[in-house]
Amino acid sequence: MNALIINCSPVKNGATAEIVKIAEECIKEKYDTTTVCIDDYKINFCKGCRTCHSTAECIQHDDFDSLIKEFEKADIIISVAPSYLADVPGQFKAFIDRCTPWCNTHEPHASLSKGKKGYSIVLRTGLNMKECERLISTIEHFYGHMEIESVDRIGFCSIEFKEAVNGIKNEIIEFCKKI
Repeated sequence: MNALIINCSPVKNGATAEIVKIAEECIKEKYDTTTVCIDDYKINFCKGCRTCHSTAECIQHDDFDSLIKEFEKADIIISVAPSYLADVPGQFKAFIDRCTPWCNTHEPHASLSKGKKGYSIVLRTGLNMKECERLISTIEHFYGHMEIESVDRIGFCSIEFKEAVNGIKNEIIEFCKKI
């Protein structure tokens, strides 16, 4: 089985990336694992043209196409996202918006192969877990429209720099053991 771990942050060497590394280390014996960083993809914003509502295809062809292929190959998807002003980073949100051709709210729509399972790991610098819940809600809403089953989630507060991840490493490992 294949797993995809996506660093939803544009920062390739921060706290989110550290969590991605821990998750990869935990699951690589069980799954063929691919990790990606959203910042490695040039994804244009959705134009809102709604052409995809009748064609099930986006009129734009950029790096979105290669990232959605990674989602298709994966049986397990782990989205690791920091909070950017109380929601997922804009780069990841642009990807989500561009998934409209795969959205199950209109016909025709493209679709990923069935049976995918999704996990959410989120973090924020502040103390309020409600903000983590909002990020998880965004990711799980996205999973739902993509017909990816949301299986489990975890959120962490007070994580600003990658050094802080050491204090939550065991929790991440325990979470990943369930994947």
